[in-house]
Amino acid sequence: MLADDLVQETIAAGITNVKQLRDEARLFPWLYGILRNNWNRHLRGRKMHQELDDQIASEEFGPFCACEELEIVRRVRCAVAELPPEQRQVLSLVDLEELSYCEVADVLGIPIGTVMSRLHRARRNLLARMEAPAPSGTVQGRIHVVR
Repeated sequence: MLADDLVQETIAAGITNVKQLRDEARLFPWLYGILRNNWNRHLRGRKMHQELDDQIASEEFGPFCACEELEIVRRVRCAVAELPPEQRQVLSLVDLEELSYCEVADVLGIPIGTVMSRLHRARRNLLARMEAPAPSGTVQGRIHVVR
């Protein structure tokens, strides 16, 4: 699986280059930077991309087995996938990986103000996409973004 391969390459590179880590407290942002570089290298080597939804495990019994919850998860994934890559990166690092703005700025090599503006735009765009009417045949309703 691609994610496993990227993580393995990241850990191997981290072990090989551990002397480049200046501050042990910044281990995770440093590793995320290596992971981002590995991902970019992978993308440059490929012309076509697989859809992430094709790689998702079976929707059989699990925490989201209720139809409505599956539909919400699908809509959120679609809405996030429609965001520009820069907004998706910042949103993922801050809201999913729980990195600080400073850590995200270091990982992506951009100013902290850019992190904040991209995050603001990403959340605003995501909220607008989620509040848009659901396509026919899907669960109606709104998703409330917790800030």
